[in-house]
Amino acid sequence: MGETWTGVRERVLALRYAPNRRAVFGAYFKESGHEFELRPVLTEEQVDTVERQRGVRFPAEYRSFLLEVGAGGAGPDYGLFPIEPPEPGEAAAAPPSAPPFRPEATAEWEEHQAAEPYRSAYGDSAEDDERFRAAHAAWDERDDELLESLADGALYVTHQGCAYYTLLVLTGPERGTMWQDVRAAAEGMIPFRFLDSTNRVTFAQWYLHWLTRAERLAWQAPESAGETGA
Repeated sequence: MGETWTGVRERVLALRYAPNRRAVFGAYFKESGHEFELRPVLTEEQVDTVERQRGVRFPAEYRSFLLEVGAGGAGPDYGLFPIEPPEPGEAAAAPPSAPPFRPEATAEWEEHQAAEPYRSAYGDSAEDDERFRAAHAAWDERDDELLESLADGALYVTHQGCAYYTLLVLTGPERGTMWQDVRAAAEGMIPFRFLDSTNRVTFAQWYLHWLTRAERLAWQAPESAGETGA
């Protein structure tokens, strides 16, 4: 994709030898650290097969990343989740097309959350208790459906920690932009934004922003990193 990823794989792998590399968040953390390693790139045929298996075509920036930089590994947070290439000769499935990502689904889920039935709204009889149980069971079933649908049309790309995730939208009007799954904080899906900005962020902007910051911190001498506050 033009010059977007020119030299990026080499820049990332070079960070394995940077003097302050361990100061970069997510790089070295028990078994979860990416240690600035990148998986091999995929071939066009492999990417085509993965897309057919998932019923979607990846946004151009992410697709070219898989072809030119790597199929997972070093990146923001605890690193990029891998995209597993198909086994040789593996036939591509033909699932239905991926559903559209719907930003408004979060508001629908929050509205449903606010409508949770409470026992205090029902009477004291055994019949009232049965009505409450039936109402809450129906509410709970719908809540699960809505909660699961929030990530429709999106690809989980990183784990931020504490059950927060970063996603790349694959379908719908928000295709190609980065979002955050913050359901652990009961906030649903929210757009990823840089500090002091309201603009949507694309995959390339997100990844290259991380790389620039990682380089600035990792290539400092460890004793000076704390002084500059990188």
